Amino acid sequence: MEASINRQRIRKALIILSFVLLPVTFVYISCPIIIEGASKGIITGGLIVFMLIFVGSLFFGRLWCGWLCPAGGLQEIYFQINNKPISMGKLNWLKYIIFLLVIFIPLIAAIRSAGGFTDVDLFYYTDHGISIARQGAYTIYLAQITFVTAFAIIGGKRGFCHYFCPIAVIAIIGRQIRDLVRWPALHLSADAGLCTDCKKCSGSCPMGLDVSTMVRQGNLEVAECILCGCCADICPKKAISYSFKG
Repeated sequence: MEASINRQRIRKALIILSFVLLPVTFVYISCPIIIEGASKGIITGGLIVFMLIFVGSLFFGRLWCGWLCPAGGLQEIYFQINNKPISMGKLNWLKYIIFLLVIFIPLIAAIRSAGGFTDVDLFYYTDHGISIARQGAYTIYLAQITFVTAFAIIGGKRGFCHYFCPIAVIAIIGRQIRDLVRWPALHLSADAGLCTDCKKCSGSCPMGLDVSTMVRQGNLEVAECILCGCCADICPKKAISYSFKG
């Protein structure tokens, strides 16, 4: 049990640290800045980060979302104010529309208008390594932080992740490709025979998933799982565990 507690302490420290460092790293996850770079024929550091998230999701699912995402860290800070699970499934489709409108279609259009990529700039739109030193980046940063904060307080547990985050879609697509091909990848597995239906797993889930029902059904492979491991670490019977099998 001590190892499980320590694992969650490490996870929370990492994800909150990622938010604290956001003024430095913001341009690497900012869709508008990535698209602006692409319109000039530049492969930016942010575009490379997006590609790494996709490749990583082929083997580690949405681990980025559960362990390293700055917006996830910000939302978990506000669990102290609103720890209520959101209504599941009603608007989860919205983030796929946002992905198309905010990332995919604009990026393709930008690449076409530039005639392809001609340069690589890992530090595009930074000033001495600081992402928000420029007014444009700072304005986008402040607007996004305000929106995520407001929705975390009003909407509940990681509502931004469920409904609005286009980066989540990148990881979900990678995970679904893996599920089709079935190569070995990190996932959570359940032993329904060990479950006592105490529902501690469901209560601990940052995404507000009904983990207890999923365990009894023997299937934890859902698109909204961020592989944070909270359910595995709180289960008194160890009915849930990480696995790397196909």
